[in-house]
Amino acid sequence: MSDPTEELVDVVDAQDRVIDTVTRGEVYRRRLTHRCATVLVRDAEGRVFTHRRAPWKLYAPGTYDVFVGGVVGAGESYADAAVREAEEELGVTGITVEPAFKFLFEEDGFGWFCDVYTATWTGSVAPQQSEIDWHVWLTDEEIAERLAAGEWRFVPDGLVAWHRYRELRGELG
Repeated sequence: MSDPTEELVDVVDAQDRVIDTVTRGEVYRRRLTHRCATVLVRDAEGRVFTHRRAPWKLYAPGTYDVFVGGVVGAGESYADAAVREAEEELGVTGITVEPAFKFLFEEDGFGWFCDVYTATWTGSVAPQQSEIDWHVWLTDEEIAERLAAGEWRFVPDGLVAWHRYRELRGELG
């Protein structure tokens, strides 16, 4: 795989309109607003694919997440990025995603639009080792227990997305 810091990424304004294209490395160095696509994947039993991010990830290494996904490439649509990222990270082909919601995540003066999708995957998975360090399928209740206990450090944007997802479903965060 090529160096992810050299991938081209669209920079966007506060209305999510493309205003420039630069490398991912420059986006992180200059803290530019960009786009990400994330997918909450459930299995046939309704459990959520939950994983720990690899320790060498650019953002939030070694944290836990209930979404797979990543940065949207230059000129790529959110939906195409969601499918690409889910298939790459899960090691599958043929996944179908459904749009859920979009929000602007901001942290320490740095932000990105997160377009959130859902999917169901009933086959086996072979998670991408360059992205995912460990994985398990958990129920919503098991995730809530880990969050309440402070058992795991979750990736910040994924945690915000998880709470918004639960709120939109009429469930407690």
